[in-house]
Amino acid sequence: MMRQSQSGANEQRRPSRRSALLAGALALTLVACSPVIDHRGYLPRGQDVQKLQVGMSKTEVEALLGSPSTTATVSSSGDSYYYVSSVVEQKPVFGAEVQDRQVIAVRFDIEDRVQNFAHYGLEDGRIVNFISRETPTEGREASLLREFFGNLGKFTPGGPAGGGGGPGR
Repeated sequence: MMRQSQSGANEQRRPSRRSALLAGALALTLVACSPVIDHRGYLPRGQDVQKLQVGMSKTEVEALLGSPSTTATVSSSGDSYYYVSSVVEQKPVFGAEVQDRQVIAVRFDIEDRVQNFAHYGLEDGRIVNFISRETPTEGREASLLREFFGNLGKFTPGGPAGGGGGPGR
């Protein structure tokens, strides 16, 4: 009788181990498929942006808002500072998708004083299609087999080493 009770206990434990393994595998699968939210860039605090004023110097802006994400220089109108922040959702199968983007643009005059500033969101942006810089060619593209079989009848036995008939011959 002792053996039966031990084997009965083992049989009861096995399904629970299988269930635990199955539940663990299911949990790992669900975690692996969950999206990852990534915060990129730097956006100054709202209270600091409210302190920004037309006429401030470039060094005052840097002290107030910090170092910009990127800058632009136009020789005729002065520099621009851009503070860019994005929230990106990375999905395992579908790739990354931008959920939110905030841009604070600060434009300076030639004397490095704030000329104007603006706050832009994702809804203010637009998609820019880049132009492909490929030159179209006439004819068709030859495959490896076409190249190989196309050269079969062009060998001259008395020519120089490597087959005859190079350029100018």
